[in-house]
Amino acid sequence: MPHSLSSTRQDWAARLGEGRLVETLPGLMASVFNLCSQAHRLCSSLAIEAAAPGLLAAPQQVAERLRLETAQEHVRRIGLDWPRLLGVTGDQDQDVMASAVVLRGCPLLAPNTGKRWADTARWLHQTWLGMPASDWLTAWAVDGVDWLRTWSAQHGSGVHGLGLATLLRDARGADSGEVLDPGAALRVHAAPEQMRLLGSTLVSTPLFALQPQWGGGCAHTGSWARLNAPEEATPLTPWAQLGCRLAELVRLCLPGEGQGAGWLAWGALATGSNQGLAWVEMARGLLVHHVVLDGACARVVACRVLAPTEWNFHPIGVVAQRVSRLDGYTPDALRQLRLLMAAFDPCVPFECGAQLDARRETVHA
Repeated sequence: MPHSLSSTRQDWAARLGEGRLVETLPGLMASVFNLCSQAHRLCSSLAIEAAAPGLLAAPQQVAERLRLETAQEHVRRIGLDWPRLLGVTGDQDQDVMASAVVLRGCPLLAPNTGKRWADTARWLHQTWLGMPASDWLTAWAVDGVDWLRTWSAQHGSGVHGLGLATLLRDARGADSGEVLDPGAALRVHAAPEQMRLLGSTLVSTPLFALQPQWGGGCAHTGSWARLNAPEEATPLTPWAQLGCRLAELVRLCLPGEGQGAGWLAWGALATGSNQGLAWVEMARGLLVHHVVLDGACARVVACRVLAPTEWNFHPIGVVAQRVSRLDGYTPDALRQLRLLMAAFDPCVPFECGAQLDARRETVHA
């Protein structure tokens, strides 16, 4: 480190948002970050509402809209990225195509029929889980990664095994066994005073949006670090993190307290005169927007976006540290790398290559 991982991502929000008419900012953010456009549109609107209440129409049904986009993104990444990154058949393109055919039947990706969530829970039962979604989630809540291991072994065995269970069963062999530090999980949005400090840091330190650190070190964020998730959860390796994503998808599809639209946290607060900060938990972790408006609240003076990718893929962050410890540019190391990228999900394409020196070989992601 810090040469094991490098990013070409730029601070587009700051460059493109400055000077814009306030009412055009949410749409602009949704266009720039179009993979999770709904989360960015909502977060931008919430930040503007905090900075200047009543200036624009306040966003409606925030929790339900976050629920829908997060669940849709989980389905797409599980169905399209996991076969490509985790498959061991040697024909990942065929695996992805077969999975894409299955996804066509997912009610989450079809026009709303009024029974979207119940239909999706039924679809999960029939296509990916092989059992009622509520039963699967109950077992995960009790046994965590032990349940994931048991389920993937039972349902991924034999020629008739479910595709997802088989994929996870086979991917387990690439797991490094290295556990996430629970103390580094990003839960800054649990305390308003911490969020105000985060907002002031975003304003005073321009590069912070691209290389953030908190509490004197790097943090990680994802479906395992939700405010509503128990902090004493099972120690998580990269393979277990896949289980967290699947479990969250199931949880978002089910009704009940702490599930469905009540699972993901979001909020906003004023950080100064004509300044507002907002945050939402979205597919890849915690998303933060901060805006500063001019005196008439007509134009944007400054706009900052702090996305999950910048936390997880910091040059000396958790992924970079693990990449730097990979054992050369070998097939086993590449399998570990692909599992790592599936677990943390950078939301953008990545390339890996080798650079040799006299001492060692280093993998770059």
